[in-house]
Amino acid sequence: MEVRGRRLTGYWLILPAAIWLGLFFVVPFYSLLATSLFDPDGSVLTGYDVTWHFANFGHALADYWGPLLRSLWYAALATLFCLVLGYVLAYAIAFKAGRWKNLMLVLVVAPFFTSFLIRTLSWKLILGDEGWVVHALQFVHVLGEDGRLLATPVAVIAGITYNFLPFMVLPLYTSLEKIDGRLIEAASDLYASPVKGFFKVTWPLSMPGVVGGTLLTFIPAAGDYINAELLGSPNQRMVGNVIQSLFTTTGDYAAAGALSVILMIIIVAMVIGYIRRAGTEELI
Repeated sequence: MEVRGRRLTGYWLILPAAIWLGLFFVVPFYSLLATSLFDPDGSVLTGYDVTWHFANFGHALADYWGPLLRSLWYAALATLFCLVLGYVLAYAIAFKAGRWKNLMLVLVVAPFFTSFLIRTLSWKLILGDEGWVVHALQFVHVLGEDGRLLATPVAVIAGITYNFLPFMVLPLYTSLEKIDGRLIEAASDLYASPVKGFFKVTWPLSMPGVVGGTLLTFIPAAGDYINAELLGSPNQRMVGNVIQSLFTTTGDYAAAGALSVILMIIIVAMVIGYIRRAGTEELI
C-alpha cells in the first residue's frame, strides 16, 4: 500500500504540468490542425467545417513557398551570427570575466527588461536613413550616397540576431562554465596549440550548449514577424507575416492554419535531424 502511494505521488506531482500542457498546447494545437483542414469555401459569415481538405497544404506551399524558404534562410543566418558572437561572449564570461562575471551576465539578460517591440523599434532608429550607422558606412564608401539599410535583408537579419542573442549566450555560458579548466591545461601540456586545444577539448565539451542555443535561437527566429514587419519591406516578408495577414486581414483561416502546420512539421524534422547529427540525442 505504501509503495502504491509513492507511485501515485509522482503522478499527482506531474498533474499540474500535464493540465497546463493540455490546456495551452494540446488544445490549441488541435484547433490549429482542425483549422488547416477547414473547407476553403467557408467564410466567417457562413462558418467553417472540418472536411479533411488536405489540399490546403498543397495550395499553401504553392502560394507561399517564397516567404517560407526566406524565413528558414533568415533564421539560419541569424542563428549562425548569434553562435559566433554568442560563443565569444560566453567564452569571455566563463573564462576571462573574473569578478565581473555576474555583471556581464546581468548585461546579457538586461534587454529582456525592455519590450521586444521597443527593442526592434530602436533598431529602426539606429538603421534609419539619417542614422549614424548609415552615415558611417557611406563615409567609408560601403554604401552609396543613396544607400540604405532599412527595408533590406541586412536590417531584418540584424534585428533577429540582436533580439535572440541572449538565447544563444546563456546555454553556451552554462556549458562552458562547467568545463574543468584542468582539461584545457592538460591539452596545453601535451603540446596542443591553443587553436587545436580549443577544437579538441573546449568545443566538444560545449556541444550541449551549442545545440541548445541554436535550437532556442532558430525555432523562434523562423516564426518571427516583428523584425520583418518593422525593419523590412514586402520583399522581406517572412512566413510569420504571411500567417498573421491570413488570419487577421484576409480571413483565409484554412491557408493560415495549413501554413502554420507546415512550418511546425519542417522545424520539428530539422530539429530531430540536427540533434541526431550533432550526437546529442539525449536532448530530445
